[in-house]
Amino acid sequence: MALSVTDLLIGKLATILENEGTTIAGVRHEVDKIKEEFLSMKAFLVDTEANKAKTEGQKLWVARIRDLAYDVEDIIDEFMYHMYEKQSGGRLSTGLHKTIRTPCNIWFRHKIAKKLQKITDMIKAIPERNQRYGVGLVGGATTSEDIQKLVQNQAESSFFIMEDELVGIEGKKQILMGWLMDDEQHQSVISVVGMGGSGKTTLVAKTFTNELVKRHFDCYAWITVSQTYDVVHLFRSLIRELYKSRKEDFPAILNAMSRIELLELLVNYLESKKYLVVLDDVWDIKVWREIKVSLQDRQLGSRVVLTTRNEEVASNSFGVESYVYRIQPLQKNEAWELFSRKAFSTKQHKTCPTELKSLACQLVEKCEGLPLGIVALGGLMSSKKSLDQWQQVCNNLNWYLHNNSSLDPVRNILLLSFNDLPSQLKHCFLYCSLFPEDYLFKRKRVIRLWIAEGFVENVKGVTPEEVADGYLRELCFRSMLQVADGFVSGASLGRPRRFKMHDLMRELALSTAEKEKFGYVYDGREVMEEISTRRLSIHRMKGEIKSWRGMSKIRSLLVFDTDMSSLSFLNTLVSQFKLLRTLDLEDVQIDKLPGAVVYLFNLRYLNLKGTLIKELPESLMHLCNLQFLNIRDTKIESLPQGITRLLNLRNLITYRYSGNLDFKVGIGTKAPSNICKLQKLQSLLIIESDGDTCRLIGNMTQLKRIGISNVKERDEIDLWVSIQKLTLLQSMGLMASNEEEILPVKAECPPLPHLRKLSLAGRLQNVIPWFSSLHSLTTLVLHWSRLEEDLLPQIDALLNLTRLHLCNAYVGEELCFRRGFIKLMRLELSNFASVKKITIEKGVMPNLQYLWVNGFMELKTVPLGLEYLSTLQYLGLKDVPMEVIRPIRKGGVNRSKVQHIPEIIHVFEQSSKWVHENLV
Repeated sequence: MALSVTDLLIGKLATILENEGTTIAGVRHEVDKIKEEFLSMKAFLVDTEANKAKTEGQKLWVARIRDLAYDVEDIIDEFMYHMYEKQSGGRLSTGLHKTIRTPCNIWFRHKIAKKLQKITDMIKAIPERNQRYGVGLVGGATTSEDIQKLVQNQAESSFFIMEDELVGIEGKKQILMGWLMDDEQHQSVISVVGMGGSGKTTLVAKTFTNELVKRHFDCYAWITVSQTYDVVHLFRSLIRELYKSRKEDFPAILNAMSRIELLELLVNYLESKKYLVVLDDVWDIKVWREIKVSLQDRQLGSRVVLTTRNEEVASNSFGVESYVYRIQPLQKNEAWELFSRKAFSTKQHKTCPTELKSLACQLVEKCEGLPLGIVALGGLMSSKKSLDQWQQVCNNLNWYLHNNSSLDPVRNILLLSFNDLPSQLKHCFLYCSLFPEDYLFKRKRVIRLWIAEGFVENVKGVTPEEVADGYLRELCFRSMLQVADGFVSGASLGRPRRFKMHDLMRELALSTAEKEKFGYVYDGREVMEEISTRRLSIHRMKGEIKSWRGMSKIRSLLVFDTDMSSLSFLNTLVSQFKLLRTLDLEDVQIDKLPGAVVYLFNLRYLNLKGTLIKELPESLMHLCNLQFLNIRDTKIESLPQGITRLLNLRNLITYRYSGNLDFKVGIGTKAPSNICKLQKLQSLLIIESDGDTCRLIGNMTQLKRIGISNVKERDEIDLWVSIQKLTLLQSMGLMASNEEEILPVKAECPPLPHLRKLSLAGRLQNVIPWFSSLHSLTTLVLHWSRLEEDLLPQIDALLNLTRLHLCNAYVGEELCFRRGFIKLMRLELSNFASVKKITIEKGVMPNLQYLWVNGFMELKTVPLGLEYLSTLQYLGLKDVPMEVIRPIRKGGVNRSKVQHIPEIIHVFEQSSKWVHENLV
C-alpha cells in the first residue's frame, strides 16, 4: 500500500509542477527535489511489495514512507489552499474554521519550503537508519510466498475433506462429470471460476478422485499452479503425476532435464493416451499459453480442467471446445446445514440450541454462502458454549478474522486475492469497503469517486471514466467485487450497473484500510478521539460531534446516516475538513447546503442526490476545482449563475424523477443562458430548454451525454445544428414541453456514430427513418410517442440493441415482433391502452432475458411465443386483466408456455397496496 500512496503522490507532484508553475513559485525547487526522492524510493517499494516483507523493522520502514508521503500531500495542499485564499482576497476563509493564520506571502512560502526540506532530510535518513539497525528487504515472519504455501496446503487437503464439510456438491459434480466423460473426441477445456473460498478446488478434487472419472482416462494429473509458478517445475510435476497415475517409474534424470527435453518427453508420452489434467489455482492465462504446447489435441477425448478466481481466465478462447462453470454461493438452507454440522457437531442431530439461533443466523448470513467461511466460522463456534461468547464473536468478527487461528484459512485465501492486485487497484478496492455492509453501489458513482480521489491513471487517448470502468471490470473478473444486477436468477443485463462486496472480503478490506490509514468507518459505537485516516465514512452518528484531532487530514467524507438532518452539525463537521476532495451526502435529509461547503477549494466531487436541498448558493462559484456535481432528485429547480464559473466541471447531473409513468416521467432544471461556458462538461442531464439553450449547447463539444427537457417544435433547426457539433455524443435524451407538443426530431439526423443510448419523450408524427442508421445504439427508450404506424420494422435490425423500453409508444391493437432484435436482452412495454395482442415469432429476440409488460388492460392473453424465448429469466406482468394471468398459473392451460422461466411476477393493486404474486 505504501507503493500505491507513493504513486499517487508522485502523480500529484508532477501535475502541480506542470500546471501550477506560478502558484508554487518560491517552493518549486523543494517540490521538484521531493518528487525525485519519492521516484527513487519507489524502486525499493516495488521490491517490498513483491516480497511482502513482514519483519517489524520492514513494516516500520514501509509505514514511515507512507506517512511521509501523506505529510508531503498535507503540506502541498495546505500551501495551495493559502495561495488560492490569497488570490481570492481571503474569501475562502470566511466562516471557515481556521487552524493557521493567513501569513504574508513571502514568509509563508519560506515556511513551506523549510517543511519540505525537513521531509527531504527525513527521507534521506531512512536508508541510513535501516543500515544502522540492520533492517533489510529479505526474510520476514510471514511473506506472500508463505501465504501461498499455506493456501496450497489447504488446496491439497481438499482431497481428504470429510463428508460433513460437503453440502450441495453432488449436482455440481454431475455437471462436471458430464463434460469430462461426454463423447466429444476433440480435446476440451473446462474452467471452474469463483472467488477464493467458494469451493472450486473441493468440487474439482471430488470429481477428479471419482473412480468412474479415473477409469475413463488412460492417465491423469493434478498440479497446483499458484501465482508464482515456474513452467519447468510445472512440466516436472506433470510428468511425475502422469507416470504415477499409471504406476510407472518416471525417468531418473528428470530433475536434470532441460525445458525442451521435458517438453519433448511430455509430447511423446501423451501421443496415444487419453489424458485428464487439472491445473488448480490459475491466476493468469499466460500459464495456459506456456503449457498447452505439451497438451496436444490427438482427438482421443482428452480433457483439461482449470480452477481460477479470474473470470477473464475462465472466459478465454482456449483454441478448443471450452466450458465455464461459475461457482454459485450455497443456498441459505445449504449454508445453514453446513454451519450446523461444524458448529453443533457434538449436539444431538447437530441441531442449533434455540437461544443461539438468532446469533447463528447472523454469522451464517455474514458468510454469504461462502463454504470456506462457513466451515471455518462453524469450527470456531463449536468451542463457544455460552450466549455471551457467541455475542462477542458476532460483535467483533473483524477482530477474530485477524487474530484467531481458526479463521486463518479464510484470511489467507482472501489476502492472496488482495495481494495479487496491481497497485492502482488496491486503492479502488479498499475504497469500496467504505460503503455500508450489503450496500449496492452504482458503477457511475464509484467511478466518479475514484477519479476525484486521483486513483485513476492518465492513459493517452482514453478518458478517465473509461480507465476507471476498466478497473471496475478487473475487480469483478478477479471476484473481488460481485455484480448485483439482475433478478432471482442472478443474470446481468448488458454492462453491470450495481455492485457489492462480500461481507468477509469487506471485513478484511476494512481492517487493511484502517491499518494503512486509508479509510475508517464510523458507526457511532466507539468514542473517537483522533482521526489518523484520509477518508471518513459515517454510517451512524450518536449525538453532536466534537473536534477530533487530525480532522484537517481528511480528504473524503461520505455520510450514509440518512437520518442526519442537523444542518449546523453537518456544517461544523464539513468546516473541519478544509482540504476535502470528495463530499458525498446522498440521501441525507438536509434542506440546505452546509455553508462551509463553498469554501472547500480542493473539492472535486459533490454528491447531493436525494437530499431535500431547494437551492444552491451563488458562492458555489468558489469551488474552482469541482469536477462532479450531482443534484439529482433534490428540490432544486434552477441553477445559480455562479455555476458557470466552475470551469473544471465534467459531470452535471440535475434531473428529478416524478415517480410515475405519466408523460412527465423526468423533470429538467433551469440553467443560466451561458451554461455553455463549461467547456469541459461531458455529462449534462437534464436542463430545461429556454431561449437559446438548444443553439448554445453546440459549443460544449466535449459532451458525451446530454438531456434536454421542455423542447418545442420551433427548436428543431437550432437543436440539430448543435447536435451535429457534438461528435462525441454517446447518450441523448429529448423531452417535449408537454404531451401534445410534437417532438422536433423529424429532420434528417446528422451522423451519430458513437450514440449508444437514445431516449425520446413526446409525440412523434411518423416513425423516424434514421433509427435504423444508429448502428452503435444499445438502448432505445420511446415515451409517449403515440405512433399510429408500426415502429418495430424500423428498429428490429439494430444489431447492438440490448434494451428497448416502449411506453405509450403505439396506439394500434397488436404488437408483433416478426424478426431481428438478435442482441436484445431487456424488453419493457408499458401503458399500451389499446393493444389486445402481443406476438413474438420463433427465432426473434434469441437472447432476451427480461420481459416487463405493464398497463395492458385490453390484452386478451399472455404474449404469444414465450415458449420460443429459451433464455428468458424474468417475466413481469403488472396491470393486466386476470384473464391473462389465470391460464399461466400452476395447472392453467397455458402453463407449459412459461414453465421454463425461472421467475414470473404478477403485480396488482389490492386495498390500495401493490401486491407481488410469484407465479413460479
